[in-house]
Amino acid sequence: MKKVLIITYYWPPSGGAGVQRWLKFSKYLPEFGWEPYILTVDPKFAAYPVIDESLMTDLPDKVKVFTTTAINFFKVYSTDSSRIPTAGFANSVNNTLKGKIMRFIRGNFFIPDPRRGWNRYAFKKACEIIESEDIIKIITTSPPHSTQLIGLKLKKKFPQITWIADLRDPWTDIYYYDQFYPTVLSKIIDSSYEKAVLKGADRIITIGPSLKATFVSKTSGIDSKTEVITNGYDEDDFKFTKESSPDVFTITYTGTLTETYPIAGFLKALKLFSEEGNNFILRFVGTVPENMKGTILKSVGNSSVEFISYTDHKKIVRYLLDSSILLLIIPEHKSNKSIITGKLFEYIASGKPILCLGPEDNDGSVIIKENEVGETFIYNDYKGISEYLTSVFSGTNKYVTPASKLFSRRELTEKVIHMLIQ
Repeated sequence: MKKVLIITYYWPPSGGAGVQRWLKFSKYLPEFGWEPYILTVDPKFAAYPVIDESLMTDLPDKVKVFTTTAINFFKVYSTDSSRIPTAGFANSVNNTLKGKIMRFIRGNFFIPDPRRGWNRYAFKKACEIIESEDIIKIITTSPPHSTQLIGLKLKKKFPQITWIADLRDPWTDIYYYDQFYPTVLSKIIDSSYEKAVLKGADRIITIGPSLKATFVSKTSGIDSKTEVITNGYDEDDFKFTKESSPDVFTITYTGTLTETYPIAGFLKALKLFSEEGNNFILRFVGTVPENMKGTILKSVGNSSVEFISYTDHKKIVRYLLDSSILLLIIPEHKSNKSIITGKLFEYIASGKPILCLGPEDNDGSVIIKENEVGETFIYNDYKGISEYLTSVFSGTNKYVTPASKLFSRRELTEKVIHMLIQ
């Protein structure tokens, strides 16, 4: 088998969409004649936003996983609001003076991110693996974007290798970037890292056309070496779980919810929907800040809302299949056109209608429209949102097209293979 070294900070027992991307690719790579070698941080030294032990069962026994120690810089200024998971802040932003100081430290003393405390250990181990296993193909995936600096350093030491940089999120354009109060000098340093990675990588992968355009605009000459490989769903995750219709109309949202996810218009739509005599359950599976829970409960009422803390991936799939409609919210930010949340593809795989709140030109919204799996509404269009809920509730708009095989993890792995053999 051909060999490829995959360097990723997030790996089981870490949970979340960022873990699943390369976990699933690693699951299917051997089917195409490639043996993945995984280099990741030892969980005892890692800073994970969530834990999901169930993902360990997805890893084939033959996949070799190497772990190293790391310096956990988060301990220097540990607060909940400074821990950044793959899709934003885990909890509401701490706007106390202490919280702002902590975010300033994060944004100006740990560039590009605090998880770079893993880099020197990972680089040393990567060199050992490359030399002992005669590996000439490596993949670095981020966030955390500090992981890309490992690839940059390896390419300089081993110019003969092919280095593929997989960037799942924007770097200096991420929607919460300014909440770290970066100085002009910090922005210059971070931007220089970003451009060095984009120039130095032999190939670049990203998750959507708008994000590709963002990176291509950073530096010249990288358009031809940059490809889009979206996230997806694993058919095996849905194979043994049957969909069902809940007794009460159930609207499910999974993942993290923060203040950058506008819900006022949606809550107003629910009030209108309820006034029409429709009963419903609004279910959140994941992290919801206490202040937002209060807003939701005040608007909807305790009897109509369920808050379920982060749970393992298999249970999340079960919740999706036990829903009537699925809620997707795109954060409100000037760069939100490029945001494609990983859960979108599992929403699609569930076969349930998707109610998306966000701009119609968002890459995720375009996927929803092109694949006829739901509708997108701007945040304050409460009348349109309510009408769509009513149409699904009444059964006049329940049908969605079957999940496209284009988003199957197995099919997407073939695109990774194409990148590897170029």
